[in-house]
Amino acid sequence: MAARSSAEISSILRQQIENFDQVVETTNVGTVIDIGDGIAHIWGLSDAQAMELLEFPNQVMGLAFNLEEDTVGAMIFGDGSLIAEGDEVRCTGRVMEVPVGDGLLGRVIDALGRPLDGKGPIVSDKTRPIEKIAHGVIYRQPVTTPVQTGIKALDSMIPIGRGQRELIIGDRQTGKTAIAIDTIINQKGGNLFCIYVAIGQKASQVANIVETLDRAGALAYTVVVAATAADPAPMQYIAPYAGCAIGEEIMESGRDALVVYDDLTKHAWAYRQVSLLLRRPAGREAYPGDVFYCHSRLLERAARLRDDQGGGSLTALPIIETQGNDVSGYIPTNVISITDGQIYLESDLFYAGIRPALNVGISVSRVGGAAQTRAMRQVAGRLKLDLAQFRELAAFSQIGSDLDRATRAQLERGMRIQEVLKQPQYHPVPLAQQVLTLWAVTNGYLDEVPIDKARAWEDAFQGYMERSHPQVAQAIATDKQISDSTLEALRAAAEQFKNEGARAIA
Repeated sequence: MAARSSAEISSILRQQIENFDQVVETTNVGTVIDIGDGIAHIWGLSDAQAMELLEFPNQVMGLAFNLEEDTVGAMIFGDGSLIAEGDEVRCTGRVMEVPVGDGLLGRVIDALGRPLDGKGPIVSDKTRPIEKIAHGVIYRQPVTTPVQTGIKALDSMIPIGRGQRELIIGDRQTGKTAIAIDTIINQKGGNLFCIYVAIGQKASQVANIVETLDRAGALAYTVVVAATAADPAPMQYIAPYAGCAIGEEIMESGRDALVVYDDLTKHAWAYRQVSLLLRRPAGREAYPGDVFYCHSRLLERAARLRDDQGGGSLTALPIIETQGNDVSGYIPTNVISITDGQIYLESDLFYAGIRPALNVGISVSRVGGAAQTRAMRQVAGRLKLDLAQFRELAAFSQIGSDLDRATRAQLERGMRIQEVLKQPQYHPVPLAQQVLTLWAVTNGYLDEVPIDKARAWEDAFQGYMERSHPQVAQAIATDKQISDSTLEALRAAAEQFKNEGARAIA
């Protein structure tokens, strides 16, 4: 009887253990005590991490941003009207992350990685946190490989290298975005993947940019991350970090990526708004004290990795909008001090018809000729200095009537250089064609051409070289330098065209 009872008890216990499927789950739960303007203050959540995703009712997500003694300040991603005081908030245990990978190429997404283009869900099985510590110095190598922008004035005088951070700065409507879009379009057929981050722009403007990229065939290798002016400030704040995470995935896979932040002025405004709503102490111009760190930790993630780390690169083109050509403002000076140089676009030059409106006196690339092909260095060595001297002489000549022959010749040469450096929007020029044009103008082949005919002369010369001497451009494009034999053929072709050029542009 006792044996039978123990067997029976064992059987019952075994059956209960097999059928036991209850899981004990512990969840860190808090309560909303204040909600408004995209910001929520939550009581509780004692175990919340910084930058942890929080789950609100009605499938609204948030981000733990301020960790205080009794409360947590959170940014809301979504419709804040769906949240009310007293609602329950849960920790998810996950930090803020976005989908990454080649499945995003050709897509338009928001700062959370959700599709905006109506092409269906994003195909990606991998995510990355939007915040990451930048690679240390020992994991990087010098910047030596160029990013060909297709813009003659930049590739010749302000070269950009893969892994560099080059600031594009200027007043509104001076062509800052146009330079970035031209650079993206010029990568067609190359191996540079692009991410364009639109921060605080009008939705119609973002749509126009997407259409321009699509029409140029550039959308296939580009990801557009859009946080428009209609999106709440938290979305605008995280957008550049999301774009950077997408680019880092490409870099760490051993490939090259380019990310454009358009623009960081509006990003600073969004961060200021969020910080003030979270009651953080305000500093200069009401910006929080860590607004410099906000941008430095973003831009420092651009790098060119060593070969044993994969050899990939992430190039950053941040854009900053100035007010009244004032580059000494708080945010402009912050970003200038972080980046490896700046492309300064001046409104006076823009309105004078010089486009791109590049001020060569203030613009600089701290990587310099190291990021240029040898062919470009051969033809553009003195170009920046000559153009800067021409601008000074032109200002001086307005008040001086008697000019000696050498000064007049320098002015004439400078005017022709300025003319051939003009370039229409969305028409990037291949490297070989840039080298041919700059070689011709710096060697005096345009000196006798009327200034108003300089552009026509350039078009005729390029057409002539393509028809009659295609091997010259092919040799430059292949060798990335002008060899002695190529130089001899180029000089002979230029002399021959010079004799026929008057008829070609008449």
